[in-house]
Amino acid sequence: MYKKNSIHTNVAFSAIKEFLITNSTQRIENKKVPNELSYKAACFVTLKTDIDKLRGCIGTLKPVYKNLYTEIIKNAVASAFRDNRFYPLTSEELNSIIITVEVLFPPEKIEDISMLNPKIYGAIVSDKFGRRGVLLPGIEGIDTVENQIQIIKHKANIIQKTNTNLTFYRFKTEKFH
Repeated sequence: MYKKNSIHTNVAFSAIKEFLITNSTQRIENKKVPNELSYKAACFVTLKTDIDKLRGCIGTLKPVYKNLYTEIIKNAVASAFRDNRFYPLTSEELNSIIITVEVLFPPEKIEDISMLNPKIYGAIVSDKFGRRGVLLPGIEGIDTVENQIQIIKHKANIIQKTNTNLTFYRFKTEKFH
């Protein structure tokens, strides 16, 4: 599902802006929690540049905070300032970033990779050594299950070629713009 200028992305933007100015999100965290964000849920906050290039993406697979509102605030700030693949967001970039919030449905363990579909399901792959990688659903250019798994294994530094003894989960998301 896609929603333009949703409350989800407005909260994420406000948290990033407040952090840029005050190095804190205390003010926004102390506001009244909107009803539609008062339930517990995991989420990812993705930042892209105006030319659709990834600029940050951090999230949780299970809820960490007392409500989705706080989960969005914390993940937005982490995505903007703590994604170690990128330098921290600058105030000059603030008004040109594109924010997406994906709220996760609980992951379900699957026994066979035929139950995956990268357009519909995100996936989590883990090995017996505790390495784990995740990929959100619907990422442009990832069209096959094999490609999805290959990217997740690479991200998680899982070097084994086969999928034997790996654990797979799938999940859906609700996407807000």
